[in-house]
Amino acid sequence: MKLAYKAFDPGLKCRGYQFNMGLNTTTDANCARNGFHCAENPIDCLSYYPYVHKSVYCLVGVGGDIDEDGCDSKIAATELKILRILSLEDYFLHILIYLSKHPDEHSSHITEDCGEARCGYAIVRGKKPMAKGKLGDVLAFLKLDRRGKPEQIAVFTVDGEEIKEDTYYDVDGKEVSFSE
Repeated sequence: MKLAYKAFDPGLKCRGYQFNMGLNTTTDANCARNGFHCAENPIDCLSYYPYVHKSVYCLVGVGGDIDEDGCDSKIAATELKILRILSLEDYFLHILIYLSKHPDEHSSHITEDCGEARCGYAIVRGKKPMAKGKLGDVLAFLKLDRRGKPEQIAVFTVDGEEIKEDTYYDVDGKEVSFSE
């Protein structure tokens, strides 16, 4: 089976279909019309399920008949096995690992250098990445070295204590102060 990522509504529902942990099967797979949809690139799930606090993200295995349309990394398959429900922090770590392996990946979900959480998250890439958010938001950082190569990744959740609301943080979880 090929590894991929799938997002769901709460309760592992997607477009009215109730998925179960383990293997789920269907008869046809066409990206435009049917099959079980998922994505090789975990960032692509955010295009279909952008509100992270209203979604469930999973690591899945896909098999059987597989169709890819080339628009993004979306896959339709006749077999989808839910391997693991990912915590939000784990899901964003998977995104950062993917970005580290694909440094030229561009997405509207990624900001360069400085970001503010929207839809419950911020993914920031840069030489000195920083981000801020509200309580419960996830802040994901990919620090690049001077040549633009991945150097460090980190994920934090704004908890109101260690990571405060409306305060910029860096990849080390330290407050960023702006000197005038």
